[in-house]
Amino acid sequence: MHLAQTNAFTDRFWGRVPIVTGAALYFFSRKSPIQKALHRLKYQNQSDIGTRIGRQLGHLLKQSSLYADLEGIIPVPLHPKKERLRGYNQSAMLAAGLADALRLPVMTGVLIRNAYSESQTRKRRMARFNNVQDVFSVQRPDRIRGKHLLLVDDVLTTGATLEACGQALLQAPDVRLSMATIAIAAH
Repeated sequence: MHLAQTNAFTDRFWGRVPIVTGAALYFFSRKSPIQKALHRLKYQNQSDIGTRIGRQLGHLLKQSSLYADLEGIIPVPLHPKKERLRGYNQSAMLAAGLADALRLPVMTGVLIRNAYSESQTRKRRMARFNNVQDVFSVQRPDRIRGKHLLLVDDVLTTGATLEACGQALLQAPDVRLSMATIAIAAH
């Protein structure tokens, strides 16, 4: 996906949120090795999985001119309560690996989660969108003004979370947005 500006990833956001491009490293399916790795990353305190996969994805993105002008990486934020419970943000671990490979800063504290919301894991499509509506906001939009940013999360399922984050980020002046995830689930 990283070599094509429009692909299965970007198609999920067509008409919903304007992105430059997007890519996932893997296709997600139940009981697959990638599902097991993501479960270990999120729920079994194996944060290094996110960093390693982030580096792998970063090396691929580096090969594509579509990502050549990126200026920062923004992980989808967790609510502070959920991050304390988990011990880390899995998207931030992915961002750290990407930052290492791409030699870009991870821009924390720009996008914040204002409200604690339930896990999206077992929710149906519309419930996912309702669960994240008006949950994210941008602090200090001057930090991202005019930049091409890479928004990252662990899995693209319906796109509800990434869309909500993207809409918040695009409120800052002249921001261009690309996205990347570890995996993309079947539509």
